[in-house]
Amino acid sequence: MGVEDISKKKKIRKWLFTITKAAIKTAIVCVIYVIVSQLLAPVSSLIPNLQQMIQNFVIIYVVLMVISDLTSGTVFQYIFSASRSGFVIAYLLVSLNSGIFSYTFGNVSLMVDLRAFLIVVMLLELLGLARSVIQEIDFVSQKAELGRI
Repeated sequence: MGVEDISKKKKIRKWLFTITKAAIKTAIVCVIYVIVSQLLAPVSSLIPNLQQMIQNFVIIYVVLMVISDLTSGTVFQYIFSASRSGFVIAYLLVSLNSGIFSYTFGNVSLMVDLRAFLIVVMLLELLGLARSVIQEIDFVSQKAELGRI
């Protein structure tokens, strides 16, 4: 057995571990999605397209998460992680209509202000975005020190 065979086995093990990790994360997100969709089923009849909005969000989020996991160990991991945070911010702004909902049910008018929730989620996602950018800068600087960009 040569050194190349051991190196190939290590690479295959690393890829299998990465794929397994991405599959487990995807399964966890899908289980959470199924539970949340069951809890929101009574409300989805009142709010049009709620189920479709949540489904679109979960699909795009999972795709960005899987791509980020599969590109681990490269600069693209941090790019996709940052794009995932940016996607969450943009999607919430668009889908929540800047945080104010107003619905009319017969004679009753309901207005819900979700701006505080939107601000908290956006700040958390901005922290995730900043973390991804700082990790990307660190990754590139470490590669530059080694001369392997």
